[in-house]
Amino acid sequence: MSTRDGSQAGASDRVYQWTKERILDGRFEGGRLISEGEVADAVSLSRTPVREAFLRLSGEGFLRLYPKRGALVVPVSASEAADIAEARIFLERHAAAKVIAAGTQREVAGRMRMVLDKQRTLAPPEPAFTALDRDFHATLVNAAGNTLFDEFYSSLRDRQLRIVHTVLRNANAERPRIIIEEHARICDLLEAGDYESLHELIASHITSVSEQLRAE
Repeated sequence: MSTRDGSQAGASDRVYQWTKERILDGRFEGGRLISEGEVADAVSLSRTPVREAFLRLSGEGFLRLYPKRGALVVPVSASEAADIAEARIFLERHAAAKVIAAGTQREVAGRMRMVLDKQRTLAPPEPAFTALDRDFHATLVNAAGNTLFDEFYSSLRDRQLRIVHTVLRNANAERPRIIIEEHARICDLLEAGDYESLHELIASHITSVSEQLRAE
């Protein structure tokens, strides 16, 4: 690759990351039309790397391109949230059962509480709150030690972050407090090895997000 090509690729990557970050955290809300010129001006680059970045984001389903008009930020749908919730419930319940069966629940609950302690110091709309929410649940899934499940769960990351951001941005002020309380309860039940109660709480905690989107 020539120096010029490498520079173009680097510029495109920069625009891609800049734009995607704003889609995921809600600064570019679903339904908003953004233009190549708007983004090019914001990042101080030409429209060529912006166009390339838009194509990548379109391929990932985050943008819908309209020639000569710009790109529409694709809104999060209730059906997408429900599908992701179903996958997460399966993975997190399986991980909880495996951790309890292995007798490592105290150690894993301790690691989850470390993430929770950081989350307690933050609140939406800080993006770090949502990132820690995702890290809290990923700690449980990772503890199961299934590489394929880890990879699949990681593949849900971007959509998971965006869904939670969307819900928290539109939810009432009580929602972050409820999330923190339920996270603490998940840690307590895991540490106690109470899989039946944990099985129920994992489902209700995760599905509340998709139900919130359906209600909007």
